Amino acid sequence: RVGQRHVFLVHPGGRRIKRHILIRANSVRFIHENEIEDLTKIQLIADYLKSRQADINKWNSQHGIDKSLSINGRNLTNLGIFRKYINSYIETHPGANKELTIMCRHLQPTEKGIPIEIYLFTSDKRWLNYEYIMADIFDHIIASVAYFGLEIFELPSGKGYIEE
Repeated sequence: RVGQRHVFLVHPGGRRIKRHILIRANSVRFIHENEIEDLTKIQLIADYLKSRQADINKWNSQHGIDKSLSINGRNLTNLGIFRKYINSYIETHPGANKELTIMCRHLQPTEKGIPIEIYLFTSDKRWLNYEYIMADIFDHIIASVAYFGLEIFELPSGKGYIEE
């Protein structure tokens, strides 16, 4: 409708969630092989990490890559693993419509950070339930960021600049 501030895409299968969080670019880094063991304790991505790291190690070995510097060869990053985790989480969320598109994607970086967009449709079209499902997903995602050594971008509040 004309004059409405919010536009919700309602598909016959549910309402669309298309929202992002901003990750501080300077918190993105390569994952060291010794960190993989801790990350495989995260059940949603344990099998993926073991398989992916084995593939990376094989490729680096076959190509004689000097891994004394992380930048050499193929590597996992904390942001890439976080995206895989989010995708697995929203694919298994009970409020997500599994018949429609479910995706976590990396958008173009901005001066405020790296947008990580979550795109899915809820299984329930009722507005209040949609809001609850969206909040539940984003509460979890925001709380999960620290497990991957990442930080969410926030404008400075001034609180960090006050000397005691």
